[in-house]
Amino acid sequence: MDASPTPQSDYVPPPEITVLSVGQETVSFGIPLTDDSVKYTLELDYSCDTQRDSLIRDNSSTVEVEGLIPGTEYTFSITKIADNGNRSKATSLSVFTEPSPPVQIAVYQVSSESLSLRWDPPAGEVESYLVTCCHEGEVVQEMTTDTNDLTLSGLSPGVCYSLQVSAQLRNGRRSKPAVTSANTSKCPSTRNNNSQDDSSTVEVEGLIPGTEYTFSITRIADNGNRSTATSLSVFTEPSPPVQIAVYQVSSESLSLRWDPPAGEVESYLVTCCHEGEVVQEMTTDTNDLTLSGLSPGVCYSLQVSAQLRNGRRSKPAVTSANTKIQMKSLLEYLGLEQLYKKKLSLSTVLQIEEKTITDEPAKRNSDLPWYFLKKLMMVNVTARNVKCVSGCESACDGASGKTELDLDNLFSSQQSDDMLNPLDIITALFLCSDGFVQQEMTLKMSMCQFSVPLLLPDCDTKQCTLMLWAMRDIVKKHRPQSLSESRGFIEDRIVVSELPMISFVRLGECSLSKSEILNKLLSNSQQYHDTFVHSNMECGDSPRRISNGLAEISWYLPCGNKNMDIFSEPVAVANLRGDIASFETQFSFLCQTSAAVFVFFDSLDSDCELLMNQQHKAEIFLVGNHQSNHSSKDALKKVATKLSLTNNNILLKAKHMNDADFVKKLRITVRDVFQSSKRKMRIEQMADIARDLKIRVDEDCSECQSAKNNADAITAEIQDILKYKETQLPLQGQIWKELTGLEKEEFRLRKVGSENIEKYKSDLQVEKEKLRKEQNSYDMSNAMTCFINAISSSGTERSYFLKWMRMNLDNLSREKLSYLREQYKEKSNNSENKEEIKEIDRQLANSSLGTEHFFHEMGQIYEASLSLPETDPSRQQLQHLPNLCAGLLLDGFPLELVDGDASNIPLRWVSDVLSQLNDLVSPKNKILVVTVLGVQSTGKSTLLNTMFGVQFAVSSGRCTRGAFMLLIRVNDDVKKVLNCDFIVIIDTEGLKSPELAQLDNSHEHDNELATLVVGLSDITIINIAMENSTEMKDILQIVVHAFLRMTEVGKKPKCQFVHQNVSDVSAHEKNLRDRKLLLQQLNEMTQAAAKMEKKEEDKSFTDVMEYSPDTGNWYVPGLWNGSPPMAPVNAGYSEAVYELKKNIIQMLGSCESSANNILEFTEWVKSLWNAVKHENFIFSFRNSLVADAYMRLCTEFNKWEWEFKKEMYTWVTAAETRIYNFGTVAEKSETSDMSDFLTQLKSEACVVLSKWETKLLENLAEYFKQTEGHVYLVEGYREDFANSAKSLQREMENSVINQLKVAADNRQGMKEIDRIKEKHTKQIEERVCALIEECRKQKVEMTDKELDKEFEKMWDKAVNEVSYSKPKVTDVIANVSHYLRTNLSHKGSHACDLLSQKGLQDCGQASFKYNVEGFFQRCQHKLSKLFNWKDHVMALQKIADHIIMDCTEFVTDKVKPKNNYHDTYIQEILHMIDEKLQNNQNGKIEIEFEVPLKQHICGFAARQFQEMHEDFLRENDPYRCLNQNKKKFHAGFKDVFHKRDQCQKKAEEFTERCLRPAVEDFINRSLGPDIIGEMKTKFEFSTRRFFQYSVLLDLLSKQNFMKYLSYICFYEGHANKWILDCILKHFSDGSTMFEFEDQHLQSRINSINSAINKAKTEKSGNLKTFVENVCQELGDKLVISQDALGAFMILNNADQEQFAHWLTECVKDMEQALRKKFKETSIQMKLKSLHVNPQRELLSEMIGCGKQCPFCKAPCEAGGRDHTEHHTSLHRPKGLGENTWHGTENLVIDICSSSVVSDMRFCCAATNGKWHPYKDYTEIFPDWKIAPDASLQASDYWKYVLAKFNDKFAEAYYAKPADIPITWKNITYEQAEESLKKTFNIK
Repeated sequence: MDASPTPQSDYVPPPEITVLSVGQETVSFGIPLTDDSVKYTLELDYSCDTQRDSLIRDNSSTVEVEGLIPGTEYTFSITKIADNGNRSKATSLSVFTEPSPPVQIAVYQVSSESLSLRWDPPAGEVESYLVTCCHEGEVVQEMTTDTNDLTLSGLSPGVCYSLQVSAQLRNGRRSKPAVTSANTSKCPSTRNNNSQDDSSTVEVEGLIPGTEYTFSITRIADNGNRSTATSLSVFTEPSPPVQIAVYQVSSESLSLRWDPPAGEVESYLVTCCHEGEVVQEMTTDTNDLTLSGLSPGVCYSLQVSAQLRNGRRSKPAVTSANTKIQMKSLLEYLGLEQLYKKKLSLSTVLQIEEKTITDEPAKRNSDLPWYFLKKLMMVNVTARNVKCVSGCESACDGASGKTELDLDNLFSSQQSDDMLNPLDIITALFLCSDGFVQQEMTLKMSMCQFSVPLLLPDCDTKQCTLMLWAMRDIVKKHRPQSLSESRGFIEDRIVVSELPMISFVRLGECSLSKSEILNKLLSNSQQYHDTFVHSNMECGDSPRRISNGLAEISWYLPCGNKNMDIFSEPVAVANLRGDIASFETQFSFLCQTSAAVFVFFDSLDSDCELLMNQQHKAEIFLVGNHQSNHSSKDALKKVATKLSLTNNNILLKAKHMNDADFVKKLRITVRDVFQSSKRKMRIEQMADIARDLKIRVDEDCSECQSAKNNADAITAEIQDILKYKETQLPLQGQIWKELTGLEKEEFRLRKVGSENIEKYKSDLQVEKEKLRKEQNSYDMSNAMTCFINAISSSGTERSYFLKWMRMNLDNLSREKLSYLREQYKEKSNNSENKEEIKEIDRQLANSSLGTEHFFHEMGQIYEASLSLPETDPSRQQLQHLPNLCAGLLLDGFPLELVDGDASNIPLRWVSDVLSQLNDLVSPKNKILVVTVLGVQSTGKSTLLNTMFGVQFAVSSGRCTRGAFMLLIRVNDDVKKVLNCDFIVIIDTEGLKSPELAQLDNSHEHDNELATLVVGLSDITIINIAMENSTEMKDILQIVVHAFLRMTEVGKKPKCQFVHQNVSDVSAHEKNLRDRKLLLQQLNEMTQAAAKMEKKEEDKSFTDVMEYSPDTGNWYVPGLWNGSPPMAPVNAGYSEAVYELKKNIIQMLGSCESSANNILEFTEWVKSLWNAVKHENFIFSFRNSLVADAYMRLCTEFNKWEWEFKKEMYTWVTAAETRIYNFGTVAEKSETSDMSDFLTQLKSEACVVLSKWETKLLENLAEYFKQTEGHVYLVEGYREDFANSAKSLQREMENSVINQLKVAADNRQGMKEIDRIKEKHTKQIEERVCALIEECRKQKVEMTDKELDKEFEKMWDKAVNEVSYSKPKVTDVIANVSHYLRTNLSHKGSHACDLLSQKGLQDCGQASFKYNVEGFFQRCQHKLSKLFNWKDHVMALQKIADHIIMDCTEFVTDKVKPKNNYHDTYIQEILHMIDEKLQNNQNGKIEIEFEVPLKQHICGFAARQFQEMHEDFLRENDPYRCLNQNKKKFHAGFKDVFHKRDQCQKKAEEFTERCLRPAVEDFINRSLGPDIIGEMKTKFEFSTRRFFQYSVLLDLLSKQNFMKYLSYICFYEGHANKWILDCILKHFSDGSTMFEFEDQHLQSRINSINSAINKAKTEKSGNLKTFVENVCQELGDKLVISQDALGAFMILNNADQEQFAHWLTECVKDMEQALRKKFKETSIQMKLKSLHVNPQRELLSEMIGCGKQCPFCKAPCEAGGRDHTEHHTSLHRPKGLGENTWHGTENLVIDICSSSVVSDMRFCCAATNGKWHPYKDYTEIFPDWKIAPDASLQASDYWKYVLAKFNDKFAEAYYAKPADIPITWKNITYEQAEESLKKTFNIK
């Protein structure tokens, strides 16, 4: 039983590729075969900088790619395609082809010690050559050279060497070596002896060739007797020349060289033979020779014999060589030999390279084809005038300096043998180009009114080709006499036009210039043009090498004016180059396709079989020159008789006849011919005749035919264009237009009325989903299936297909439009046909059908599929469509950016195509954009086509709709200048188009388009037709509007004004006044536009864009030179456009900003279009690139800011240390006065602060100088950040000065206490010393008990006698009250009255409650409750709660260190309250609220500070301190009395009581900034925006309602706790914290050890001095307690050296003990003891300005401190901020980012209870920017949160749940998270 076939999976696995082999022109891949049951096709795309192609193969284990360029890097992309159309992901890899080795390597000079060799360079850019010389496998020498010859010296004589030459290319690749070998010469020996046994033969070796030797032979017997010598002379055979090599070959010459043989050579005989016969024989005395005058393509045998001076001649050295075929020779001459097989592609021709933008003339023959192409692509009629200037001009320059007569030189200089005939260049280019370049060249040549190839000869193969495909794209318009009355015209493709063809040929030699006669024939007296190249043109007289046999064709087309038309009907004219005797096939073809053939001759052979034998379908005319000496009347008569010719068929130029008369006669004959002849033929029909004659037809290639069949299969079905669109392209019709309308309405909300906005938006989304479902319900039409299959074919076939499609569709549209125009003309004569005219008008608008409509449909199919689930097979099958389109874009096909029919961008489709394009070209993905804007039909597309050689549609009735983008590759030589890989050209729909003028929103449409393209452009070309000043003003207004919008969003584009149809040479000078007037108008329009955009500050045009009236205006003459259709393009037009192009490239190169990459360009497209959909563009614009640039700026500024702060923290720590040590042994100060010392420190602080402010501003300036990172987009924020830097400096200055002042005052307060303590200690110490002496005087040994008793007695007496005054307690409450009164003094008498009503001591004891006082306030309060608006009182209560919480935290921080109170504390609190009240956005703060609030806070603070002050005094009471030291005195007394060693004990005491606390204090001072710095390296704390994102993401992940409530209602508190959690989590393992602690500990331990060692060296011998020296060294590093130091010094009699030793040991123990403590102490405990609170500092940094959105309370994320504009990324439904609907008490679901674009109104305290439009919210909140959501999904996060916790929020807010739209309920967790990422631009 047969097995059922295996069903095909949708998933196609990507192919696994291995490189099997790499050759110079081939690469082989191995691809393992997979499942045999599934059939796959392999699609292989490959490309390099100059070549791009693809091929399709059946699934095979090996694939070979041929025809590659040697030594080049190719990118290969292989895709598997299953039978069902599913495609795998492409597998890509890069491979270098093998470089070609050097060729024709030859040794041309040999000596005994050296070898000279040369070679020809290989293909590719060679950097150098590596030459290796080997002998018997060992390398003897290795050398590098950048020339193609080298001499190896220092070799050994008579040795055979192997020589290898490798080429090193510029891309780093090295070729395989070319190998040869050669022998060095032997050293000649003049005399030698040789002994041999008696033998019949004796051989002598090692002789010199070609030399006469004398031999003397003697016999020697065994006994030694010798015979008489026999002598004779012999010549050795001369050596033939060696290493004979042919080193240069052309079609007519061979150059050969050889190495001289041994011996004295007199000359060489060179013989050239062919097939055994001697062709040439020459003698030369050099070792090289060129044989010329040879026949092309022949193999010659070459023999070289050496003639020695002694008369001997060597045998010949023989080689053979082929002369090149004429074709090959010329192609090499032109540098085109590589392109003969590989063919020149259009992308190579169009790429921007140095040659295309420089005026440097051709200096080499290889430049000529490119200069011809450069001019031709710009439709320059001088394109054929190309020649090398080096020889000719230098000769002229040299001659100009000579004054003497030199006729010989004069005559010889006239020769131009080295000049190339233009026809040879054209023929060579056509032979070396692919079909698309041929077609483009033909089209451009036709526009220049050049003749174009009809039959293209190939002298290599002796065949010719009918150029049918090349002419396919030529469309011509003409008006025959029959239509002159009706003013109608005929427009058609020239290959399908039925025209009579008249051919002109030459038989034998002809003294008449056939081509010149033809030019005169086709030109009228006013409009002469060289259609055909002739001998009197530049280089036209140069001999033709490969263009003989070329048949050219041109057309005469009448304009309908009898006075101007030469012929009344159109006619084709063919011209065959060369003698028909040599080109019988071409002649036969012309005879069978022409109405008449005119044969030019000088002399005729009376037999003339050639004329007799043709199957004449054409009438034959003989054209002779009677003035020629060769004319024979008899021969002419015989031929005429044989051909049955009449007098009318013979035209002779009589001797008296001039050219004008002869041309007139010829013109009459031609006119009679096509008027009488009915023989007309389409060029298409000629193809059959060509095939019969074995003439190739260029269209017959398989790719072209397959593509044609595919295109015909689609277009053959089109009968009625409108119906066809409805049935075959249904998705882009009404559905797409409705979708467009819904999309714009989602953003503009014009029809929302009184409906709830979010509900309305939700309904719109549902409507969109329905329309998408409707789109998905259609099956893909047959036409689209065929279309997609066809563009999925190989690269070449795909290109042919799209060309066929475009041509077929143009033909159909042209027919339809022509018919409709006729109808319109008929109906418009009668005013009663209004409805019919309207219907025809509609049909005219909709009858256009082009390939863009198929791509529309493709885009809509793709976009509709995205609404399906990801796993849906229909969606998966369409995922490859963007890749297809990206490939087309890369191949040079335009992509429609804006759909002109729907005025919309299918954003997802366009962005996915561009994303795929980015993948195809990465990393070479940088682009610059050039755009053209202008009124319709002013030649915008033509301008771009001329400038860049491209082909935007310009045919009749096919005006550009929407906007199209085209990609042009930038060559490496220009890439360095432009810093981009591609230039994108955008062609746009004309502004002010008549079709749209009748619509109400036409101005809006124009504004949208202009804004988009200006926003995308690096340079915008404004195209102005000078004839219509009204239209010019209209377009300028639109353009200025667009430029203003760009400036406001951070872009300052460049523009160039192009004034068309201005031909006067003095136009630029004469129009100076006009330019000034234009600038004046632009300035007026800029101000008007600024008012419309609500940016009413004074603005001039140059403020919004870079524009100079002198350099920004270009005057371009009219396109045609004369009257069409026979007018060529005006050379002045081409040259002016070329100058504009050069200027544009130069401007692009000088752009300050860097080029966007393709993904960044895509982001601009999306953000600009989304903003354009809003009515208010500037306030609606959101762009991730701007956001990225802003984030980068914020991140950098935060780094600089933190460096500044950290530096100041360190500085303040050091300054405070010095202050606390001031007046002690530790501080060495030049002044003893604290106020002087404080002034000095303040001065130092100001210097440091000023230095850092300057550094910040310099960093900012440097940042904005860089070109990368799009910094120009945030130029508008520069001032904000500069102000922030200055603000930070002021803030830091206040903080530093305050800290210094507090430290100084505290130190000053302690000074008196320290003096008293010191005095008391001294008194007691004296008493103790006296007691010791007294006890020692007693003869009895005292016990410890007796000593204790004596000490107690002495202590009590001494303490009672110590004089002591208790320190005075400050009344802190009175001080605080004073500062509060001062603070409120400027608030008026009412504030003072309120202050007096309650004493400060009674304030702040209970929690603060704000009560409404007064009748008016009570009424307002009740009214607000009645309307259910957020209560103002409740809002103020909330503000109060926040301020009280912050101030309480501040007081706690100040109380914690147990320092003395300072008045700056209360000043800081009052400043904090004022700042927070000032930041309030809920309207004016009443004095009735402010005074009680301040009293409450100050009352609470005053009590805390009073307690703190009293605790401080108690702690530092001298009497108490004295009693604390009693034990130390007691122990010291005993130690001294018993004379015990105190060294170890005192060292331990000094370490534990003095050093350890100081070290711990220093570490606590330093750890705070370390923790902050570490946390700021984390993503969450790098910017405020990322902080917000991280907090919100954390909330989402926890899904905890209470946390959301905390975040929304108590944002600062929630953020504070979140930061603390982050710190605890980050430092939980302790390693990082321990690292910081250990680092600071180590630095202080090192300082202590250094101080001890330094003190040791001073040898004071006194312990006190030793300790003082140690303290002095540590004076600016550690604060050593004076109490502890004083106690330590009591009764200290330790030995200095021993003390120093033990002190070092104790410091080591302390280090270990502290390390242990650090490890054991928890992070929470450590945070409590820090001087700088990292939690608060980070909160302050992340909260920023603290402002919240006035509507939804979302926090501001703007960077810097002093920003002038607040903004936040993510707004939320107002219900989350406790807002409810009036009447229902349901939570509000509106989001302020939607409200601000609606017609809704708001009312709040800031509006004084009045209703105000949301659209004008900036009038109330001018410092807030609330941008509409970038997409409908932007606020999905909060929609998800409200939908999930709706009931809980309602319960918490004592409200009813919100009415959640259905779309909100469908939002998933993943969508919410994705929305968050997109909003915050997290990649």
